[in-house]
Amino acid sequence: MKSEIKIIKYDPNWIRTFELEKSHISSLLGEEAISIEHIGSTSIPGQDAKPIIDIFAGVSPFQEAAHYKSLFHSESYRYIQTDMSGRYLFSKYTSGTWSHNIHVIPFNDEFYIRNEFLLRDYLRAHPELMQEYGKIKKISAKNHGNTMEEYTRSKTEFIQKVIDAARTEKGLPLQNVWEN
Repeated sequence: MKSEIKIIKYDPNWIRTFELEKSHISSLLGEEAISIEHIGSTSIPGQDAKPIIDIFAGVSPFQEAAHYKSLFHSESYRYIQTDMSGRYLFSKYTSGTWSHNIHVIPFNDEFYIRNEFLLRDYLRAHPELMQEYGKIKKISAKNHGNTMEEYTRSKTEFIQKVIDAARTEKGLPLQNVWEN
């Protein structure tokens, strides 16, 4: 079984790469962009990760997919059809290499309590869990790295444990990580 997913050592340049893309997304979305946030493992200092920058672009108003497809229309961006409701996903390719995921989602009162933020912030605050997650990701990439869904689902037990701890700490109701 050949793994397609590669986990590499943390690269401090990921922060700069995010900032550059944030500026570009801001220029594309204009005043619709309320918040553009770096999420995922590349946003956690010291975390080993796939070298793909994940970004949440919180927008208001949240419009139909066609609107965002017209804004992210260059050859660098590809719209990815997903089964996730309430978000649009664009993958960006830099020099032919997949470099970013841009999730366009509604900006609302629940924006910052989404599981992706809770996971990021909890791992930032708990280095021992961040290290454990790095090991799990490497094993998952090796054993389940043929497809992104297979890889992601193989990490569910750990991610659910961290999300439960983060939600409990903040007094939020527990939620299945596969819920939007």
